[in-house]
Amino acid sequence: MLEKKMDEIDIDEVIEDFEEMTKNTKRVQKETLLKILQENGSAEYLLNQGLDGRTDPESFRACVPLVTHKDLEPYIQRIADGDSSPVLTGKPITNISVSSGTTEGKPKRVPFTDELTDNTLQIHRTSFAFRNREYPLGNGKALQFIFSSKQTKTRGGLFCGTATTNLFRNPHYKSAMEAMQFKCCSPNEVIFGPDFHQSLYCHLLCGLIFREEIQFVYSTFAHSIVLAFRTFEQVWEELCNDIRDGELSSRVTAPSIRAAMSKVLKPNAELADSIRSICSGLSNWYRLIPELFPNAKYLYGIMTGPMEPYLKKLRHYAGELPLLSADYGASEGWIGANVNPKLPPEQATYAVLPNIGYFEFIPLNGTADNTYEVPKTVGLTEVEIGEEYEIVLTNFAGLYRYRLGDVVKVMGFHNSTPELRFICRRSLKLCINIDKNTEKDLQLAVEEAVKELAEEKLELVDFSSLADRSSEPGHYVIFWEISGDATEKVLRECCNCLDKSFLDAGYVTSRKVNSIGPLELRVVHKGTFQKILEHFLGLGTAVSQFKTPRCIGPTNDVVLQILNNNVAKSFLSTAF
Repeated sequence: MLEKKMDEIDIDEVIEDFEEMTKNTKRVQKETLLKILQENGSAEYLLNQGLDGRTDPESFRACVPLVTHKDLEPYIQRIADGDSSPVLTGKPITNISVSSGTTEGKPKRVPFTDELTDNTLQIHRTSFAFRNREYPLGNGKALQFIFSSKQTKTRGGLFCGTATTNLFRNPHYKSAMEAMQFKCCSPNEVIFGPDFHQSLYCHLLCGLIFREEIQFVYSTFAHSIVLAFRTFEQVWEELCNDIRDGELSSRVTAPSIRAAMSKVLKPNAELADSIRSICSGLSNWYRLIPELFPNAKYLYGIMTGPMEPYLKKLRHYAGELPLLSADYGASEGWIGANVNPKLPPEQATYAVLPNIGYFEFIPLNGTADNTYEVPKTVGLTEVEIGEEYEIVLTNFAGLYRYRLGDVVKVMGFHNSTPELRFICRRSLKLCINIDKNTEKDLQLAVEEAVKELAEEKLELVDFSSLADRSSEPGHYVIFWEISGDATEKVLRECCNCLDKSFLDAGYVTSRKVNSIGPLELRVVHKGTFQKILEHFLGLGTAVSQFKTPRCIGPTNDVVLQILNNNVAKSFLSTAF
């Protein structure tokens, strides 16, 4: 699969293969599990489970326990330390992926294999085929805000980096992506630059230089696109000067980037004047993207879950350009492809590819978590429309019955494979008493309260939250960064609105009897969430994988410290 050339990709063939596979989901799932267990049957982990060579789903579920990352950490540590025996997989592991760490405050390490690269390309090809059928692209370039983090080596000599870094450094991956019109307008040296800020500046500069050729704008997450154009608002005049003079700004100091950009940047006064005229004529940067890139067809990236709060700003920049939500996966592996690209991001669903892993689902049925019982799972074809589940993943890279921690809702079926909507991370909850408010509940409450800012023509830059149990009774704390100075009257109204907008029955009841205290709104100084980003970049996270921590847990103490050290104003709700 990795060796396919550009002219070998046949969109109709990709769609036909997908349709055929998803008509036989149950059979394909059995075959996929068989293949995983045959390839990895010699692994110590599986030998210890007592499968005795059996590969059927029933025996697999009966013998192999459900696990979390914590259960597998000792095995992954041995691999990282240089144990070359078959620990989790039949073939040796050569790379380790690290998650962003933004959810739990600590990055997770998981095995990365060539099979995961194959899975990635299959997911991308599938969604590209459906996307290109609706929004066909011509020959051109993509403005991609992609950034490779540093690759380190483990004690045992394995390469260790983010999943995207492992992919970007694979030459087959790059050629395969170019076959899907993912031809980045920036040189490789910009993508692999040592400093995120310098790389971002040069991505913007390359986009302007090739503005007529840009077919679409992309980043892994919507946050990175918003961050890029917020940065553009600050540096556009400097970019124009670079184009006019053909000289790269002194802010870019990395020799590798400067050398690469010298081949791209030439004096062009006409282009500089055109961009200056466009920017000067915009009203509050509305429609910035289509004005700068007149031939762009859409914006593309993951826009669901924790990325939804950025959609309003993204639509402001995009104007009438469609926002297309990219595929659904995690550092541990891929789940599904967006085969309905015309749906707005808020309604995006992901069709599970039944041959990239073996999938199980823990029914939630609106019940509370019970840590004393082993959850029962259902198979990929046994889920029911309208129900919510936690995903359990078995893949080719050594994860067996792995609880991903994601909550999804089944919205329908594409042939016989389910179409999922991401709801939230199961571990990310605001909870003090009998209340349970998810990341989605938080987002809805924030969206309601932000309406109070509209009168003062202010916008919310970013937000986070905390279930504060340091005093009795415990209470919710919401952190806001705002684009300007709001009056105390408006902020008090926002605070009350936040408190009233959490509709969970346990929360409302607890607030009325004061077993949960008044909600607190803490407004932080400008640039606070940028400091959080910088913190994670310092840990080795790639900015294109960054997700703002929405519900701060006990292990994310550094993020909480950054927020608390930058509080400008604080308000307590009087809503109850």
